Amino acid sequence: MAERRYDDGEMAAIFRAATEGQQPPTREVPPQEGMTLAELQAIGQEVGIAPDAVAQAAMGLDIQRGAVSRTLFGLPIGVARTVDLHRQLSDSEWERLVVQLRETFNARGVTRSDGSLRQWTNGNLQVLLEPTDHGHRLRFGTMNSQGRASIGVGLVAMAMTVFMTISAVAAGNLGSAFPGIALIGVMSTALLARSVIRLPGWARLRARQMEALATHMALPPGAAPAQLPPDDSKSS
Repeated sequence: MAERRYDDGEMAAIFRAATEGQQPPTREVPPQEGMTLAELQAIGQEVGIAPDAVAQAAMGLDIQRGAVSRTLFGLPIGVARTVDLHRQLSDSEWERLVVQLRETFNARGVTRSDGSLRQWTNGNLQVLLEPTDHGHRLRFGTMNSQGRASIGVGLVAMAMTVFMTISAVAAGNLGSAFPGIALIGVMSTALLARSVIRLPGWARLRARQMEALATHMALPPGAAPAQLPPDDSKSS
């Protein structure tokens, strides 16, 4: 398998992530050639950037490019990340990953094995470990069922509000029907507003957690532990 090469735009993104705001090194690289991870690490060492930091930033870039987000009426209700480890995960590494999953998502979850397939699930949140020709692949995925239900119920209630208003106007009894119409309108607005406020933050948190875990597991054993954001969300 040909070694992955990074173009100049990807190099800049990797060094920005690896230096966390410090001035990244610059070097002219022909776009058609690019650089390998080892070459990027060598450049980083010249300016004091640890090879592990460059490797972690490069893996994070690949994971973000393979990101999947499911939306409903423009609001995120599902988040997924996939990473090819290019090596086999040992039994002890999988067990440590399960411990990290429980700590990160504040959930015990359930583990299952089916031949060479392994999974950890907690409601809609699932992590799958599956074999490939070059080792193992990790798949992270979750769906916010509460948010999806809130959007659905809110839209139905809003449609009912419009229908009842039109019917009341046609019948000439809008005044008497107004309290009921207003109540349903307030309910629909509250449900939709709750989704608009909470879902984007939930999706960003889940994405950061998945990317941190996936990046750490893709690095060689012994690399620096992943910096995981705390889980303050109650939805999977």
